[in-house]
Amino acid sequence: MTPDEMSAKLVFHVKHEAVADLQKFYDILAAQNEVMNLVGPATLPDYWSRHVLDSAQLLDHRPDARTWADLGAGAGFPGIVISILLKHSDGPAPQVYLVESLTKRCRFLQSVVDDLDLPATVINDRAEKVKLKVDVVTARAVAPMTRLLGFAEGFIHKGADAWFLKGENVESELADAGKTWTFDVEQMVSASDTRGRVIHIRRLRRAR
Repeated sequence: MTPDEMSAKLVFHVKHEAVADLQKFYDILAAQNEVMNLVGPATLPDYWSRHVLDSAQLLDHRPDARTWADLGAGAGFPGIVISILLKHSDGPAPQVYLVESLTKRCRFLQSVVDDLDLPATVINDRAEKVKLKVDVVTARAVAPMTRLLGFAEGFIHKGADAWFLKGENVESELADAGKTWTFDVEQMVSASDTRGRVIHIRRLRRAR
């Protein structure tokens, strides 16, 4: 997939300046991946589809959101992608919080934020300990849904909308989560892979 093909799959308008920054991010990621194993090496040739489009599609669902928290930000998906796109968008100043417990990965994330001058803040801490009010809390490939909802609980209770990127096993994850939590859920087919799902969680509370 090319950058133009990726952009064409989104309702959210991707500016040429954003594409340039996304290419720079790829260059940094590919170089660092050789020593840090940030993403599976076999996924790098599919960067624009598997990583960028997968992350960017969240903005189709919440284009109005200007503050985001990415839990377990890891290699920067979806948080770095969202911050790049918001940096080059119109509207109030955005802010993306990249929450990551591993110091080594925080150093990588900070280097990307600095190099690309992104509207993002790296937080080296466990997600459940972070207290922030944001428009959206998100995560990708961090933990099964039961644990992920625990990480996101504080953000949701402060008013955040929860949008998560999940794979083909999401039905079993949601069933397991229902033993611990009660919530309303909406599922949408992923724009990057029909086996994946974009999950919208509302009205989260602990089951009694």
